Amino acid sequence: MSDSILWYTTRGAGAVTMVLLSGVVVLGILSYLRVQSPRWPRFLTTGLHRNVSLLTLLFLALHVITAVVDPFTHLGWLSALIPFSSYYRTLWLGLGVIAFELLSAIVVTSLIRGFVGHNAWRVIHWLAYAAWPVAIAHGLGTGTDSRSAWMLTLTAACVLAVVTATVYRLLTGPTDPMAAARAGYRSAVDRRVDR
Repeated sequence: MSDSILWYTTRGAGAVTMVLLSGVVVLGILSYLRVQSPRWPRFLTTGLHRNVSLLTLLFLALHVITAVVDPFTHLGWLSALIPFSSYYRTLWLGLGVIAFELLSAIVVTSLIRGFVGHNAWRVIHWLAYAAWPVAIAHGLGTGTDSRSAWMLTLTAACVLAVVTATVYRLLTGPTDPMAAARAGYRSAVDRRVDR
């Protein structure tokens, strides 16, 4: 395989991973909010979130593998696994390694969710909110196309989508359809206990 094919594959896989990861975050927020309509059942959002997550991991693996084997950067596997250990764009590559490791923690705990329990899984799953901006910073800092108009537009669209979904999530009330009923029940129980 020629060096230029590896270089273009690394760059392309990185850009696709950014778009897919942004989609995963947005779909995760929509799943949490239990978004649905007559034409869009709730299970569709959850299923898309899961499947796009898997596709993201495939492109992330392609991005990392091609970056490691590309002779231009001479990264090596150690640099791909230990943050800030590379001589090549140390800070920005280190951020990419951190994002990769945060996403790996999410994947591992998702696979063993039955063993770690729902609450522990959910806490670790919140790492996606840390992994996403770190991955965006990695792309802006180390990407060779990061200053080109098309890549800036793509990055801006990803940021806009995630920020919009996050703001929407923060502005909406509880997503649990039974939240009001549970609160009323707890209030009634507390009044009885206080007597």
